[in-house]
Amino acid sequence: MLRGFLMLAAFFGFTGVALGAFAAHGLKNRLTPEYLAIFHTGVTYQLVHTLALLGVALLATQIPGRLITWAGASFAIGILLFSGSLYLLTITGISKLGIITPFGGLAFLVGWFCLGLAAWRLA
Repeated sequence: MLRGFLMLAAFFGFTGVALGAFAAHGLKNRLTPEYLAIFHTGVTYQLVHTLALLGVALLATQIPGRLITWAGASFAIGILLFSGSLYLLTITGISKLGIITPFGGLAFLVGWFCLGLAAWRLA
């Protein structure tokens, strides 16, 4: 799991920074301020949960188990669903894509819950 989660963290970190720069420079004059703020929310959540994924990768070496694996997988799914839906919504203007966003938020919550439960179970 270490390699997989580290690779995902590197990918999401790289794309989060790239998308943030793209929004700041390439989309600034193309999106409404409201849509730009939505895009920025996607970048923020992506980068925060990239750090969480990095932490999970490191924890997986010390605390192996399903809960840590589920936490990492949930963070990755959350980034794809939450941030990805916000990016697509703002770029395409298809507001119905916003229905996907809460599922990503739920995945983030599951990840944090699994991480907390794994911590609780430590001896």
